[in-house]
Amino acid sequence: MKNFKTFLLMGVMTFIMLALGNAIGGRQGVYMALVFAGITNFISYWYSDKIVLAMYGAKPVSSNSDVYKLVEGLVKKANLPMPKVYIINSSQPNAFATGRNPHHAAVAVTSGILNILDDNELSGVIGHELGHVNNRDILIGTVAATFAGAISFLANMAKWSAIFGGGRSDRDDDNGGGIGLIFVAILAPIAAMLVQMAISRTREYKADEYGGKLCGNPIYLANALEKLELGVRRNPMNANPATENMFIVNPLSSRDKMATLFSTHPSTKDRIERLYELARNN
Repeated sequence: MKNFKTFLLMGVMTFIMLALGNAIGGRQGVYMALVFAGITNFISYWYSDKIVLAMYGAKPVSSNSDVYKLVEGLVKKANLPMPKVYIINSSQPNAFATGRNPHHAAVAVTSGILNILDDNELSGVIGHELGHVNNRDILIGTVAATFAGAISFLANMAKWSAIFGGGRSDRDDDNGGGIGLIFVAILAPIAAMLVQMAISRTREYKADEYGGKLCGNPIYLANALEKLELGVRRNPMNANPATENMFIVNPLSSRDKMATLFSTHPSTKDRIERLYELARNN
């Protein structure tokens, strides 16, 4: 089922890319976008995790480090394969998991998160990320991020094409090609973002529940989320918007209500309330 969802995601994102290609260059644009989509599909499945880790300068941690041992203990408790563990040199407290499947997974934490969380709270965060690994949705999140970046790239091409008089070149095109091109260039990234939102919000709740149970007390994760939300606001990260869905807390978090409405994450307040309810019911 998870593989089906991944291929469905690839299909939807490919369709958006083909629509962009059609707007840019008609039939030839579709062919160009089809090749681009094929390359993106291949890269996103096999190499997207490496790309994202390299994007944030993630470095592997020593097997003797405290964070490695913490991950190792939770992995044994969850009966999961040991993922690779990375650290990102950023003052913003955050974390994400990536990879193709549980046997090719990686967990990355920022240096900032190690500075503000105690061991129990960090266990909750790592448990959340292992929830993504266990639920086999790490590939979906990484593929969505890779495609969103590619679609943004094509959308920028479309905007420049419209500015310099480009657009569809098919003979059956009408005179409104430039306006249509601008419209598609604006609409395509929004469509990609909505797909990311639909994927991310549900899986965050599921990973919270898994992590809350795995760490031994859902309150640990609830406390961690509260600290992370505040830490993200105080320590901005130069994060790629295409990858925001991968982090445990949106690295581009904002108090603006409109930004929250279109966030790839459910509200932290709602997540904390659910964790407290989970604690009461256990």
